[in-house]
Amino acid sequence: MNILVLAGGLSPERDVSLSSASRIAKALIAKGNKVAVLDLYYGIHDVKEFFFTDDSDEIEDYTVSEKVPDIMQSSDIEAYIGKNVLQCCKMADIVFLALHGDIGENGKLQAVLDLYKIKYTGSGYNGCLLSMDKNIAKILVSAGNIKTAKWCLNEMEHSIDFPCVVKPLGVGSSIGISMVENSNEYETAICEAKKYDSDILIEEKICGREFSVGILNNKALPVIEIIPKNNEFYNYKNKYQMNLTDEICPADIPKHLAAELKQKAEKIHQMLNLKFYSRIDFIVDCKNNVYFLEANSLPGMTPSSLLPQEAAAMGISYEDLCNQIAESALM
Repeated sequence: MNILVLAGGLSPERDVSLSSASRIAKALIAKGNKVAVLDLYYGIHDVKEFFFTDDSDEIEDYTVSEKVPDIMQSSDIEAYIGKNVLQCCKMADIVFLALHGDIGENGKLQAVLDLYKIKYTGSGYNGCLLSMDKNIAKILVSAGNIKTAKWCLNEMEHSIDFPCVVKPLGVGSSIGISMVENSNEYETAICEAKKYDSDILIEEKICGREFSVGILNNKALPVIEIIPKNNEFYNYKNKYQMNLTDEICPADIPKHLAAELKQKAEKIHQMLNLKFYSRIDFIVDCKNNVYFLEANSLPGMTPSSLLPQEAAAMGISYEDLCNQIAESALM
């Protein structure tokens, strides 16, 4: 197949996306495909320069820096979709969405691709919208009788006390998240979150062990436990810099707890109308109560990402994982 890997974009998660895209492209070439990588935001000036390659040496390697990129501060933004992007997408058999955050995961891009009848990987616009908006996702999951931390939007309510967690509503990769212990920290946290989103989620802090469950072909993969080594939470730096977090897969937990996490992950995947693959994050308190954290419609595929590790625990290589996801776009 000729596969366009769409990456980057105008998002604070663009570095993560570009790192994912580099690995995905090389993996797809290894499986016999021809691939092109294109930045959603920058596009390409002349479509005549666009081509598919089967040479992995032509795919640029990309690593995630410790700091979140500040491309969102650009004052000359004209459009979220760059020049000739849609024309290039039409030239591919499928588009592999290696995007994270913002337009790549909130359903807007998926809706545009649907209008042009372009085949793409991952969930449709509605599943992306429901999972990316943390408030909507929590409302739906709570209605399905799955625990999630008490929360409110934009202003702290009396039902939420310190310690709490402050999050931008529609941003992933733990960007803009703060753990808050008192009122002074709260004001600072709100300012930090508002750098990335005008709507802020304020959530009670649940202390416990953090787990994630990848979904592939709509079925749960083995549970992975996430343990940052520096006593901080699983923040942007701990997610993407090597050797800062222990990731244990399969997680060393009782069989009944693993089964519960997998069952709830599959249920949430269905409730949020996600398709083929996703990743669902949980925290489990000292009494083994399971709390939903968030759902990811386009899980990371970087060297430190969780979904590839979970697939590997099932004997699925990174190359086969990428190829399965690519082929799912034809279903």
